[in-house]
Amino acid sequence: MDFKQKIKDIWAKRPQFKLPFGKKEEIQEAPVGSVMEYKERVSRHKRKLLIRTGIAAAVVVLAAVGGKLLIDKWSYNGYKIVIESSQEDTVSAKYAQFNDNILKYGGDDVTLMSRQGENLWSEAHTMENPEVEICQEMCVVYDKKGTTMSVFDISGKVGQIQTSLPILKATVAKQGVVAAILEDGETTWVNVYDVDGDEIVTGKTRIDSPGYPVDLSLSDDGLLMAVSYLSVRDNKPAGYVAFYNFGNTGQNQMDNMVSAYTYTDTLVPETEYLGNSTAVAFRDDGFVIYKGRQIPEEQTTVEVKDDILSTFYDEDNIGLVFRNEEGEHPYRMEIYNTSGTLKYTAGLDISFDHISVSKDQIILFNSNEFAIYTLKGVCRYQGTLKEGIIQNVFKMARNRYIVVMEGGIETIKLN
Repeated sequence: MDFKQKIKDIWAKRPQFKLPFGKKEEIQEAPVGSVMEYKERVSRHKRKLLIRTGIAAAVVVLAAVGGKLLIDKWSYNGYKIVIESSQEDTVSAKYAQFNDNILKYGGDDVTLMSRQGENLWSEAHTMENPEVEICQEMCVVYDKKGTTMSVFDISGKVGQIQTSLPILKATVAKQGVVAAILEDGETTWVNVYDVDGDEIVTGKTRIDSPGYPVDLSLSDDGLLMAVSYLSVRDNKPAGYVAFYNFGNTGQNQMDNMVSAYTYTDTLVPETEYLGNSTAVAFRDDGFVIYKGRQIPEEQTTVEVKDDILSTFYDEDNIGLVFRNEEGEHPYRMEIYNTSGTLKYTAGLDISFDHISVSKDQIILFNSNEFAIYTLKGVCRYQGTLKEGIIQNVFKMARNRYIVVMEGGIETIKLN
């Protein structure tokens, strides 16, 4: 029975009052107290229902917030081996995380393996000292001090580049454009190639003009390039960071250079693009953030007093590691956003040889111990590998990791 029908039934059952026969007095309306009482009960019921609904919603919100806090602070005490596979060349080969798979590269070949350890494809080559740089679903494997570079996507080889001079460093954009520093005695060259190996841009450098290139990075779309140089200014060593634009904005500029910055008495050993419009230059006393899709400009400078031991980064975070002179932890990790604001600080107890960001987590390891931290500085796990010597560690899923060791590869699950 609906609400209106209930009202009609109550009205029909209302008390009826009759006046004595023959009286000429005005007829009075019947009392409606029972109707008003019902309406009041309905109103009270609605208020109770609203209160209960509000309480239920608050409980759900608190549970969600509490659950998130629990997940954010959750840590693991151990691990179990889920998949184990033997590899004969883990010592001679190197490994890198390539999308959701693992890229194995050595002097004889490049192989893409699934997270289950199956070979998805393999390409033969000959390199003395292979190194890799990755941008999303594209990578370049180059022979350091050699003259060969191969470009791969997740489906296999897409290009080959042959240089006339030894390669010191190379980097790649997501469409396969490759930039490289080439050695030529007292001079060096910074060249850019398309995926087919054709030279797009070439630039000659000397220590006095503009300097000796030590690192370079391309924006994801390949439009911009950042190069850090070791230079001399007023007979003093200086870091020099230059930005080149290969689009319309840079066509009317000398050597396509659209902006440059000098840092006297400061070295800039590393530059990195964090997407298309944000770049970071790591100095020996901190870092500088640059912003701009066409002409990168200095946005923020973060200076630190302690010596920087290691750096790490992804598109949204910049990390520094220091040795702690005071306190209970031997190392200190600081995580900044791409505006230069300090987000989190965490103490580290592990003495590590390698640190990197892998799928939104920070992974540190040495030969027999590894640790996993969130980007909020929370330690998810720290422990010793039960057997073998660690070569690398990659995150694959929420609590699953691939550990590359001498003699084999293990997929582990934290518990």
